[in-house]
Amino acid sequence: MRFDERPPSPAHLRGFHVSSAPASATEPPGFRDPALPLHKRVDDLLSRLTPEERIAMLHQYVPAVPRLGLAAFRTGSEALHGVSWLGVATVFPQAVGLGATWDEDLVRRVAEAVSVELRAFHHHRTPATGGGRHSLQAWAPVLNLLRDPRWGRNEEGYSEDPVHTARLGEAYCRGLAGDHPTYLRAAPVLKHFLAYNNEDDRCTTSSGLRPRVLHEYDLAAFRPVVASGAATGAMAAYNLVNGRPCHVSPLIETELRRWARPTGHELFVVSDAEAPSNLVDPEHYFDDHAESHAAALKAGIDSFTDHNEDSATPVGRLREALERGLMEQADVDRAVRRQLELRFRLGEFDPDLDPYAGIGPEVIDCPEHRALARHAATESVVLLKNDGLLPLDPARTRRIAVIGPLADTLCEDWYSGTMPYQVTVAEGLAAALGAHGGEVVRVEGADRIALRSRTTGELLGKTAFDVTDWGRGMLTLRAADTGHYLSLKDDATMAADRKVLKSWEIHETFLLEPAGEDTVLLRSVLTGRYAAVEPADGRVTVTADAPDSAERWERELLRDGAAEARAAAEAADAAVVVLGNHPLINGRETEDRADTDLPATQEELLRSVAAVRPETALVVMSSYPYAVDWADEHLPAVAWTSHGGQETGHALAAVLVGEADPAGRLPQTWYRGDDPLPAPLDYDIIKAGWTYQYHPAAPLYPFGHGLSYTDFSYRELRLSRSSTGQDGAVDITVTLANSGARAGSEVVQLYVRALDARHEAPQLRLADFRKVRLEPGGSREVTFRLPAERLAHWDVAASAFTVDPGDYEIIVARSADHPVLTESLTVTGTASAPRVVVERRTSAVDFDDYADVTLVDATRADGDAVTPTDPARPGTLLFHDVDLSGAVRIEAETAREDAGPGAARLVVRAGGQVLAELDVPRTGDRYAWQTVAGELDAPPEGVHDLRLTLHGDFRLSAFRFGGPGTAD
Repeated sequence: MRFDERPPSPAHLRGFHVSSAPASATEPPGFRDPALPLHKRVDDLLSRLTPEERIAMLHQYVPAVPRLGLAAFRTGSEALHGVSWLGVATVFPQAVGLGATWDEDLVRRVAEAVSVELRAFHHHRTPATGGGRHSLQAWAPVLNLLRDPRWGRNEEGYSEDPVHTARLGEAYCRGLAGDHPTYLRAAPVLKHFLAYNNEDDRCTTSSGLRPRVLHEYDLAAFRPVVASGAATGAMAAYNLVNGRPCHVSPLIETELRRWARPTGHELFVVSDAEAPSNLVDPEHYFDDHAESHAAALKAGIDSFTDHNEDSATPVGRLREALERGLMEQADVDRAVRRQLELRFRLGEFDPDLDPYAGIGPEVIDCPEHRALARHAATESVVLLKNDGLLPLDPARTRRIAVIGPLADTLCEDWYSGTMPYQVTVAEGLAAALGAHGGEVVRVEGADRIALRSRTTGELLGKTAFDVTDWGRGMLTLRAADTGHYLSLKDDATMAADRKVLKSWEIHETFLLEPAGEDTVLLRSVLTGRYAAVEPADGRVTVTADAPDSAERWERELLRDGAAEARAAAEAADAAVVVLGNHPLINGRETEDRADTDLPATQEELLRSVAAVRPETALVVMSSYPYAVDWADEHLPAVAWTSHGGQETGHALAAVLVGEADPAGRLPQTWYRGDDPLPAPLDYDIIKAGWTYQYHPAAPLYPFGHGLSYTDFSYRELRLSRSSTGQDGAVDITVTLANSGARAGSEVVQLYVRALDARHEAPQLRLADFRKVRLEPGGSREVTFRLPAERLAHWDVAASAFTVDPGDYEIIVARSADHPVLTESLTVTGTASAPRVVVERRTSAVDFDDYADVTLVDATRADGDAVTPTDPARPGTLLFHDVDLSGAVRIEAETAREDAGPGAARLVVRAGGQVLAELDVPRTGDRYAWQTVAGELDAPPEGVHDLRLTLHGDFRLSAFRFGGPGTAD
């Protein structure tokens, strides 16, 4: 079809069938009639669009269609914890801080405020780039689980637990969307599907997910949110899963959209930025962009976020794919239909009926949102340790030294809005103490240095610099006279002119490398180059590629930061040391942390202060956990907050002086410093031992941990029945009492544990939780309804969730490491039979255990397989309780790209006995599959553990045992 032709009627579009009656010249078109059902309005509008107009709608920036009165449209506004990138807006705590509240109602109210401000930007602010209005499609929340605390984007997720994450994620979605039955206030998009938890090489690394981890862990965070109908879309992740890029994952259709179908609305799925182009380079998964874009569209990507505002390039690729027959018009129409449905739901075509159209600009940073930001920040503070130092009594603690790089500054992260104002910890405490006649002494604890050129004798920047260590030697240098950061410019010069660090590439971090006594080299972290002095004019440029050609700088210490901090602490009644990270340095999007240690100079500063002031409290303000083992052992008090937004100082001060009870609980495990964590790319939480569910060592602070200033007691744990069927439910009741002298909040956490499980079960697993606030002396009966399905595990033999009959423990706990009350529950029913493999195809990935294998893609479109991680070392698959009765033959589906050195063979064993050895021939391509077969040397009978050993470089997707009479 030529795109200058009029479109055929929808009934003739390949794979797409609708009917619509033409409107008369005097009647408005059907899509303008709000009385029509939504699907009929979508059908009508789609039928009026030309094929060229439709394909143009597949890009993030959708052009207007003036002949139909359609405005330009764009996908995606960032709204993770406030409206981002669009200007001044209310900034709430980071998502991990909201996760620490364990408060679904609060999270919903935060999201409501965010969406109200987004509506104001949509109606009353003009975008800086592109056409149309600011998008009402909110790219939030992030449901990626915080498996590894070293993840650079840890701050964006809620929790390491799928139940906790799903509950808060659904609450955030509902707050964004509003509660109108027809129209959305904003359209929440879940990020990032799927198993995205590393930044280093994120576009080319593959997250290996065995079926149990896939279904019990990673999908479990998304499934309830989508099934509830609260989400309107999802964003695919940059990474690969089992060797296949997420942007062409069959899970988009087989899982995400399957869950959404009963809600009556389809999900609108968007790509991440530039990810469609990544499919060719750097992933090299497809040979050309037309092929890759067609594959992504057919896999379920509806909108291509690629090439910024340049829609011509991605749309041109899609047009080429259509012309080459790589996709059909029906594939285009399906994606456009989903976009149009969303636009109708956002009220675009019914401005007079849209209940949110009247939101004005005055809601941005309004007093109600400021109060909510303060409340959210307060509720997110977690008290990790307290030996009685806290709360500080302002009447007796007259002077407090507030010390550290984060004592008197707040940071924005990449997904923060622009804070309208900032209340630092020092300012918050000063206000709290000032009301009682006390005072705060503020000391950053940073060294002030001068860097003098050995060549010219000139001071770098003609000023001194205050130096802050953010870890791994990465430093920022702030001019002593202005407070501005030294920054590397595009022409390789430097200037101290940056007030705030917030850019995709950070130009303001440097290394000071020793080059002799009191002499250093200045090196840019961004470019890796060294500062040098131009011989001709003495200009300083960061152009030297090696130390030999770099300038030597005489480092002169003008102020000893640690000594100044010690003096302030010694003269105070108490010290509050505020340490942590800058969200854009050393652990951020595109960069994981190497470890969980505090920056060395921050640790030294803390110990120096504590040595002279025993009454020292550590406040960790960070995007992720730190190994603060020394502080836990030696200090009387430790607290944590995320980067809590504009009201951080008021919130922390309220908790530190006891105006508020510390109500936060940890949303992820804080591991000890000497605990060797699993490899960052080991996504198998079961075998690697990730999270509270499987980690074998005792943590520093467990998941769910958090102290209060009051005392809570639990009593009278009761189950409505002591046993239930596999499809039944039980009501669990416990009484919580505040036995202390002040009001406070407790998070009642309900865990379950399978006893004598036939699979490798979690040590315990969160099943439910409830946040309860009680006045002193008050009590409340808390009831949970526990469906038996929450005891289920993914049965690899049945490829379905299964609730095994047997005994379980029901545990009420203060944290994953602090059980309070326990009861027993018995599940009755029929136990699973041994695995059937004779005359049945068994997927290789449906193993019970394994060693030295990697999960890979069976084809570019569908299916998983396994291959030895190192071809020189055999890989092993173990299948428990396999019924081999009647088996006389085995067939295996294999692919072997190259013959390579050495033989490739599959060895099949049962009960220690070799049943068969199959030679694996070369097939010429990793996706060229053939079946190899052989007779069993000693046909077994009965139930055995089956072991498959893969020798050499080949892939195995499935196997099948044949009985008598099945041989060729």
